Amino acid sequence: MTRCDRTRAWAALAGHYEAHGRDLDLREAFARDPGRAAALSFEAPEVYADLSKNLVDLATLRFLVELAQECELPARRDAMLRGEVANATEGRAVLHTALRAPRGAGPFSDEVHAELDAMLAYAERVRADAAITDIVNIGIGGSDLGPLMAVRALQAWGDPGRRLHFVSNVDGHDIVPLLQRLDPAHTLFIVASKTFTTQETMANARTARDWFTAAGGTDIARHFAATTTNVAAAAAFGITTTFGFWDWVGGRYSMWSAIGLPIAIAIGAANFRDFLAGAHAMDRHYAATPLARNLPALLGLIDVWYRNFRGYTSRSVAPYHQGLARLPAYLQQLEMESNGKQVDLDGDALPYGTSPVVWGEPGTNGQHAYFQMLHQGTEVVPVEFIAVKHPAHDRLDQHRMLLANCLAQSQALMQGKTAAEAATERAPTASDAIAPAVLARHRRFPGNRPSTTLLLDALTPRSLGALIALYEHRVHAAGVVWGINSFDQWGVELGKALANELLPRLESGDAAGLDGSTAALLRRLKA
Repeated sequence: MTRCDRTRAWAALAGHYEAHGRDLDLREAFARDPGRAAALSFEAPEVYADLSKNLVDLATLRFLVELAQECELPARRDAMLRGEVANATEGRAVLHTALRAPRGAGPFSDEVHAELDAMLAYAERVRADAAITDIVNIGIGGSDLGPLMAVRALQAWGDPGRRLHFVSNVDGHDIVPLLQRLDPAHTLFIVASKTFTTQETMANARTARDWFTAAGGTDIARHFAATTTNVAAAAAFGITTTFGFWDWVGGRYSMWSAIGLPIAIAIGAANFRDFLAGAHAMDRHYAATPLARNLPALLGLIDVWYRNFRGYTSRSVAPYHQGLARLPAYLQQLEMESNGKQVDLDGDALPYGTSPVVWGEPGTNGQHAYFQMLHQGTEVVPVEFIAVKHPAHDRLDQHRMLLANCLAQSQALMQGKTAAEAATERAPTASDAIAPAVLARHRRFPGNRPSTTLLLDALTPRSLGALIALYEHRVHAAGVVWGINSFDQWGVELGKALANELLPRLESGDAAGLDGSTAALLRRLKA
């Protein structure tokens, strides 16, 4: 494997950064080139992307594409899509793309579509059952974040008479208040665990079962279903309705599989198929579009540029649509669990950074929280705005206000405000005791802060599927360039193992052999 920092393109990018990139000023770039917005805007299925407010130029993108080619991104992408082993540390293929391929068009097509048909038929039966008014998905990580995000995003496509709930935290404060509001005769629980052994999920599942039986419920087979590969364990639990998936489906890529059952119940089988179709359209774009116009690849390469050449350590995601409120949380897992790695594919320590910290809130809420730091803080944080042209409601005045704020924020980040400009303005809340020149420095915005704007025509099952697949492939593209395995998650394991060791100690109070801090905390909790 040729590491990216040993390629000719990496050296060229380093030279380009020193000669041109370090001092690139977006305001000057737009003034010099009236065609910049057109040249740096790209289209993919369901998504229009304006990259022109990023601290890149056409030369930067050309060098980044050369880097991707030297790092064999097209070959690695094609091998993954064919079903070759992409998760080397676990010896697994990575084929979430096969879950959304049309019948006969992807690997394992017969098995995938047989399971999909069965799952969607069950979803339609649940939707037709007037006695079931509440569905509770019990999962964690990929079995929770993706379905929760998608169900909320597609609320306008759901049945208003049916309520979807999501329980993930092992903290009883998550499930107990929910159960107090439910009627066991009208509730369906979906236990989502690939192995049916996930500690948090099984603890919540047992709590749900205890609550159900304590209320006189006896028909567990009707009121519980499972999405799992461990059919025997589900049966031992009392669940006979199960839908499975395969070891080549990673948790954070699993909403396209049976894990998507709550999505299918929420929006119906036809809309779920549209959701898959949107993702498949983005798969084809990633597979077939030249890198210079390939939107997932370009976004991943810009992530590399910011992380390794400009030194930016985080990225803020600001969806200007309330339906996408949980998208930043979903992306946190997708990106940081995938690319938060410190060794390359050969197990050698990396001398450069990998995944940025991903965080955010929906607009306009974020504007009244952390945008102060984005505009005037000491750290530069690239921002990703997501806007939707057509709302699912009729309050067009509020939607125009939302879109105006979205456009204004990216404009303000780029444009900024000089102290001289601030000095000419009247600030109604400013103290009369502060000198005008001092006040002007407080009200200065440095500007030249980068952002991307992604625009959807409407938030539909198809466009949401395409948007999520765009992010999945972006993560893959960056991971290939960094030379890491984007599909394992060993960093999740150590804390789980230690928690299992500490659990009996919290009962016994035995602190022998523990470090001083953990022992002291355990004794205080036990006292």
